[in-house]
Amino acid sequence: MSKIFRYECRRLLLSKFFFGLVAVTCFYGWQVLEHVTILGIAHTAPFSPWSFGDYLSRLLPLLWLGTLFSVSIYTTGAERRAAMLTQAAPMHPAVYRLARFLCVLTASALLSLAAVFTAVCFYARMFRWHDWGTLVFPALVTLAPALLFAAGGGWLLGYMRVWLLVPWALFPLLPAALPLPEALGLWNGKLFSTRPLLLPSLDPAFSLLPETIVMQCALALAGAGLFFWAALKK
Repeated sequence: MSKIFRYECRRLLLSKFFFGLVAVTCFYGWQVLEHVTILGIAHTAPFSPWSFGDYLSRLLPLLWLGTLFSVSIYTTGAERRAAMLTQAAPMHPAVYRLARFLCVLTASALLSLAAVFTAVCFYARMFRWHDWGTLVFPALVTLAPALLFAAGGGWLLGYMRVWLLVPWALFPLLPAALPLPEALGLWNGKLFSTRPLLLPSLDPAFSLLPETIVMQCALALAGAGLFFWAALKK
């Protein structure tokens, strides 16, 4: 399986397509940092976990789209016809699918790291701020569950009908238009601009309700479940 994973990673991550996604992510991220995040969110510092989380939430639709672009590479008609050849291989076809899915998650993680690295460079240049450890938890809790859900749902829908990836790419716009409770506030990013105002101190330490963490874990599990459902169906 490791050989398949390395081969698929080289095929996806060394493509012009992926380098273009990284460039677009960094450019858009810098624009958000320069015009929105620099002002601070909810009276917090631009480099606070709250402002950083808001920055990631604004990039999440782009990262979601980038994840689905990676999924689409493996759900085209040509790829699916080529995948039929694996039926005659000694390794179970589900292993090939798992290796490709892990490659998609790797690409998504690298895109996310590009967004985080852009913010790190911005903070260092504009504020000479280097306390990066405070940004790890907001990044993980904001991006990892959502992008795993994007990849798992995209894998299932892409294998059903490739065109279903188009409405799935627009899914992040739905939570943004809904008045969600705080437990679901990471789904539209509004938690970062509302929760600090409810806490007693100015520029408070980053914290989440237990219900919010539970919902993010459920989102991640749903993404993994959707992939395994698709893998076992084929």
